Amino acid sequence: MTDFTKIEKVAPSLAPLAKAASVSLTKQGLGGQRAAVYLVIDRSLSMAPYYRDGSAQRLAEQALGLSVNLDDDGTVPLTFFDSRPYPMVDITLSSYAGVVDGQHMLHGGERTMGGTRYAPAMRQVTEHYLHSRADAPALVIFQTDGNPQDKGEARATLFSASQLPIFWSFVGFGERRVPFLEQLDTLRGRDADNASYFHAGHQPQSLSGAELYDGITAQFGPWLTEARAAGITT
Repeated sequence: MTDFTKIEKVAPSLAPLAKAASVSLTKQGLGGQRAAVYLVIDRSLSMAPYYRDGSAQRLAEQALGLSVNLDDDGTVPLTFFDSRPYPMVDITLSSYAGVVDGQHMLHGGERTMGGTRYAPAMRQVTEHYLHSRADAPALVIFQTDGNPQDKGEARATLFSASQLPIFWSFVGFGERRVPFLEQLDTLRGRDADNASYFHAGHQPQSLSGAELYDGITAQFGPWLTEARAAGITT
């Protein structure tokens, strides 16, 4: 059971998010479920407005609010990516404030924002999870605002990852839906349906915690059932 009293003392601003995540998980039949939560955030040039207005940082906080309900250590490994993935850092209850802006500036800020390649970031997360030897499945929140330049490689990476206990919850930012994410959501031939797509819109901060968490976790439960039946996870 999540210790909301502890969260209120250590990180009071996160308590409402943690509670909203708890309600969403319970509604989805995921109360008590364990999972390692990962976060991947797009750092391509078109994402600049979402760094400026705090949407990227807000997503990091929302991911942490979900993680404290699912993961025993309440830590979210964070990967930024553009044309390449950046070194992974941990978000914790004591280190979440300003973590996105800090890392963004560490990597050069808007001056160095690049293109959009999904596959290298997906592989980095997969390798980290496998090396961690976690005994719970992974829930990866993968945020982007556009189609990648490596469609074939990204498609193949998701396809091969369907054999692993990793679920990819793609979150789209922007006025328009991301066509390629819709393709990944319905990709045929996988060992299990290991991906979902939720479009958060061009003002993602306007979404309530309930709306975001419902969107992220809506297909996680069905995947767990399918993956267990296929022997992919326990």
